[in-house]
Amino acid sequence: MSTLISNYINKTTRAAPLAAFRILFGLMMLISIIRFWSYGWVAKLYINPKFHFTYYGFEWVQPIGEFTYLLFVICALSSIGITLGYKYKISIITFFLTFTYIELMDKTTYLNHYYFISLLSFIMIFLPASAYFSLDAKNDPSKRFEYIPQWTTDAIKLLLCIVYFYAGLAKLNSDWLMHAMPLKIWLPGKYDLPIIGDLLHKPWVIYAFSWCGALYDLTIPFLLINKRTRLFAFILVVIFHVLTRVLFPIGMFPYIMIVSALIFFDASVYQKLLNHLASLFKTTTGKFNNGATLHYKLLASKLKLGLLSIFFFIQLTFPFRHLAYPGELFWTEEGYRFSWRVMLMEKAGIAQFKIVDGQTGETQHVDNLEHLTAFQEKQMATQPDFILEYAHYLKDYYTAQGKTDPKVYVESYVALNGRRSKPYIDPTVNLVEQRDSFKPKTWILPFEDEIKGF
Repeated sequence: MSTLISNYINKTTRAAPLAAFRILFGLMMLISIIRFWSYGWVAKLYINPKFHFTYYGFEWVQPIGEFTYLLFVICALSSIGITLGYKYKISIITFFLTFTYIELMDKTTYLNHYYFISLLSFIMIFLPASAYFSLDAKNDPSKRFEYIPQWTTDAIKLLLCIVYFYAGLAKLNSDWLMHAMPLKIWLPGKYDLPIIGDLLHKPWVIYAFSWCGALYDLTIPFLLINKRTRLFAFILVVIFHVLTRVLFPIGMFPYIMIVSALIFFDASVYQKLLNHLASLFKTTTGKFNNGATLHYKLLASKLKLGLLSIFFFIQLTFPFRHLAYPGELFWTEEGYRFSWRVMLMEKAGIAQFKIVDGQTGETQHVDNLEHLTAFQEKQMATQPDFILEYAHYLKDYYTAQGKTDPKVYVESYVALNGRRSKPYIDPTVNLVEQRDSFKPKTWILPFEDEIKGF
């Protein structure tokens, strides 16, 4: 076993694929940041709201007023540094820290692809992505390598395989496969799309989308790994993600996944790509083709591989943490985030909060829109940790307004994947007395139904 590990560690590959991936990743991130800013989302999501929902353990991560724009500027500049391979180590660390800080500022904006970008940029800190076709390598011949350890590109491939395969496992549930939920709710609303619009209300088409989506996620990693099926697999990647972009408003995610899938192709493909790119800038890749091989010192190699092994162990096990909680995952959402469960639920709900003065017993109902944006209220009404955090905010707010030891109760109803609306949170529980933790939330009312599967 030790011989196999040692042989793998010493295995090398051309640096061109990782260099091209670095360029494409940096460009995609720069476009994403510009797009986010141009739509006015910096102010809308992070500056204008009076209150921000935080992640457990990261309550200290908050928007910094108008300086939030500076975070985005720094993030954009670092993405340019990544693209050019200029001061790469500083650029990628800066990008990871600023992007992840932005992601953590408000839980309301959680998306799986934001999490994916944070993980990917973290991995790239440990990879020699600037060893070839970069300003760092151009300016310093000692940093110029034509060959690098193979595990450095395999790390990116492994992360992509985990994302896809776990997304496929998550689709193996009775709502998705047997009831075509929530696609049965979403797809008929796209009737105005040309060519396919007329088909999207037909049950067989909706079920085909559900089953093919699960099959795609489960098999695409293996099809990409296999050289004989790689081109076919990439065509499927393009078709799948372009189609999801047309059907659903999920931003840059489809394009990011298409670009990321290119990492599976042979080095010769990337060499041609970089040669073409070099010709556009009136230069060549010749000076980078020096035959040099990057060899990490044994200690450095072990440290990098050790950290990445811990990282991937967490990625392989963390999505299954929901098994430690009672109740239906889609209902309680305990262990739902950060587990590659993509577009599996349609939840709608209402949450009416009641404030009771602890001394006088005086009751007051809350207008949520006085404290939250419409987007925040929608997210809050169906997620227990949001409801709890908001209840504590209301306690602090009404204490400042002069109420004595205010108690906070909520009457809430939630409809999940086409089911009838049901009571969600125990209305007799004073939420002020509850604290967020990794323990099960016993004040969530039972689902009284069953969704079989992962």
